[in-house]
Amino acid sequence: MEQTKALVLASNNKGKLREFNALFGAAGVRVVAQGELNVTECEEPFETFLENALAKARNASRQTGLPAMADDSGITAHALVTEPGVHSARYACVRSGEAKDDAANNAKLVSRLADKADKSAHYTCVLVAVRSSDDPDPIVVEGCWYGEIVAEPRGNGGFGYDPHFYVPAFGKTAAELTAEEKNAVSHRGIAMRRLAEELKERWGW
Repeated sequence: MEQTKALVLASNNKGKLREFNALFGAAGVRVVAQGELNVTECEEPFETFLENALAKARNASRQTGLPAMADDSGITAHALVTEPGVHSARYACVRSGEAKDDAANNAKLVSRLADKADKSAHYTCVLVAVRSSDDPDPIVVEGCWYGEIVAEPRGNGGFGYDPHFYVPAFGKTAAELTAEEKNAVSHRGIAMRRLAEELKERWGW
């Protein structure tokens, strides 16, 4: 029986960890949150998802000596051009180091879009995997998921902006979808399947 392979996730987000393990478990890959290995979080000073994801993956691999992956993801409201974008997780923070607050982030986004006719938005997920901290050839994949922002939250699933992200194809918000439905169409689900293909092709996983 093939031994389970470990891949460090450069995040301590329980929602992300759950989704990654659901998608990777069948492939014999166990995704381990960096906090379980006492990895300290690194800064995310960049203005692109790719640069932030790569910095996080290299940091996790450097501290553990193991292959690592990281995603940088967020939601962009088209009427706001670049917002929240790479600042999605701390969109409502007004002071440096302030804790993430999903409810406050959602409230700010809904408020910013209140007078906009265009409520369309999309989630972006950039995933990076490295064999080592100095891997010169990281795997990079991307997934996008299109929908629109609704003022009233709906559903108890998902996390982040999911209660306000309406998916026309389902007639539901992301938070109302089952885990299986969400993984089939979400930005992270798309990126994860692309990453799984690349890991198999390039790493033999």
